[in-house]
Amino acid sequence: MGEPSRSYEDTGETSRLQPVFSEGQLSFIGHDASEIPIHLMQEYTVQTVHLDLSFNRLWQLNGLERFTQLKTLVLDNNEIGDDTMFPHIESLDTLSLNKNRITKLDQFLKQIESRFPCLTYLSLLGNTACPNQLSSTDKDDEDYQRYRYYVLFHLPKLKFLDASAVRLTELLEAKRCGQFMEVVRPNEAIEQREPVEAMTFQYSPLPKEGSSESDDQHIGHWGKSRSKYLGKNSEGNRFITDISL
Repeated sequence: MGEPSRSYEDTGETSRLQPVFSEGQLSFIGHDASEIPIHLMQEYTVQTVHLDLSFNRLWQLNGLERFTQLKTLVLDNNEIGDDTMFPHIESLDTLSLNKNRITKLDQFLKQIESRFPCLTYLSLLGNTACPNQLSSTDKDDEDYQRYRYYVLFHLPKLKFLDASAVRLTELLEAKRCGQFMEVVRPNEAIEQREPVEAMTFQYSPLPKEGSSESDDQHIGHWGKSRSKYLGKNSEGNRFITDISL
């Protein structure tokens, strides 16, 4: 595409980077943008059905709500995190967020449930919230399957999750027990664990500081033992004899 003939309100570097648009598909890939450029919203919002903003530095999505006809949104390899707010887009059915910074699955799913009611395809590979080998080497297939049940419990309309289609057996299992299947990271489990009552009580065998208890009132005694140890290993009392005998 040639240079635009009119000027834009955004005078930053991203305003001069041109997208690729063809038959409803708009691509603005690898431009190191931290926000959606204004000129995309000025020219392409109404006619864009497929929007690909991969390989940028997007952490917020201000202006995305203007793409009212959007069906597919690809945000792979950005900086979308737990604080990112998604707009309500009724028509969106495909959302790809591979390799971003989403860590709190429950918080993310609550947003998706309300913002994209028609969603049928979701991919979160490479996010901490998606427990597979791409995000954590200590996760296994069972962790990932529990994650799928949990996602499908919240988003039962999904037909495709990450790299595989949703099976009917998965949907049935998700409906039965998916709400209990959230995979919690070890450090989160420690943070969420209630403090043990015993840990708040500091026990000491010595008298408390400032106690009026004198030394001769303490139950401990010092002295020489009249027994000697004859064995090489501790195996009870059979190797301890009383010298006085």
